[in-house]
Amino acid sequence: MDTSWMVYGGFTAFVLAMLALDLGVFHRKSHQVGLRESLVWTAVWVTLALLFGVGIWIWKGPGPGMEYVTGYLIEKSLSVDNLFVFVLVFSSFRVPEIYQHKILFWGVLGALLMRAVLIAAGAAVLAEFHWVIYVFGGILMASGVKLLLAREGGSDLSRGRLAGFLRRILPLSEEYHGDRFWTRTSGRLVLTPLFLVLLIVEVTDLVFAVDSIPAIFAVTKDPFIVYTSNVFALLGLRSLYFALAGVMSTFRYLKVGLSAILCFVGLKMLLMDVTKIPAGVSLGVILGILTLAIGASLVNRKGKGSQTSAEPPQVCPAPAQSEARC
Repeated sequence: MDTSWMVYGGFTAFVLAMLALDLGVFHRKSHQVGLRESLVWTAVWVTLALLFGVGIWIWKGPGPGMEYVTGYLIEKSLSVDNLFVFVLVFSSFRVPEIYQHKILFWGVLGALLMRAVLIAAGAAVLAEFHWVIYVFGGILMASGVKLLLAREGGSDLSRGRLAGFLRRILPLSEEYHGDRFWTRTSGRLVLTPLFLVLLIVEVTDLVFAVDSIPAIFAVTKDPFIVYTSNVFALLGLRSLYFALAGVMSTFRYLKVGLSAILCFVGLKMLLMDVTKIPAGVSLGVILGILTLAIGASLVNRKGKGSQTSAEPPQVCPAPAQSEARC
């Protein structure tokens, strides 16, 4: 809890340097991210996250180290729900695959800034008003039930209320203009559909943060652990999307598992003043839920036959010219 601002600053500087290296060197030009590249980057981010956990263990002790690993696992598992939404957003707006990495990069950067503010606010509120922990617990329980009862599939987000509202208030062009977020048409500065997609990605992450941030406060009250576990979970989200985008529909029971995790951490918050569930037990329960959900999905895959065949996201092929309309 007494982590200095220099430590926060050093960690943030490291993250920004990694992001600059990612976009400025390895992904300077827009291109379609292949399976091999996405798996390599997923392994890089997961390895960095685990090494950081080892550092927390050595620096702060086994207890905080276990809290970090548990928090990271919670955030990582809940972030999978973001991936389903990304697939829906990209298919609804027919975003060319070649531009999806850029959307996710800036989307994750915006999400990091938003979550830093929300985590700081949440930590301050919990430190001042202990009863808010019960509010967080109730939110998580309600979110878990809502996720369990949610219908499969999704609507066309390009025709949704949010997209319609943004189209009314923003000067938007009708066509994609390469990987640009804005361009000039007839001497007038206008935003491209790519910018509209970015805004929708940011809004959906803000909604998901309402679940994920209270969930990790059920594990630890240390803002540094909350912040760093959130950051590492988000940093690997882009590469994980490209690794799993074509097979996510295979994991039909994953939403059930995520619902159970939300209900578990919500219950843990509600019972915090009655009994304290150790971080090791929480980690074991969460790992067990994820293992059962993924295992049941894979076992049931053959039984579904052709219905389990994952269809890749509906996207446009890479445009041959810098200005192409999907």
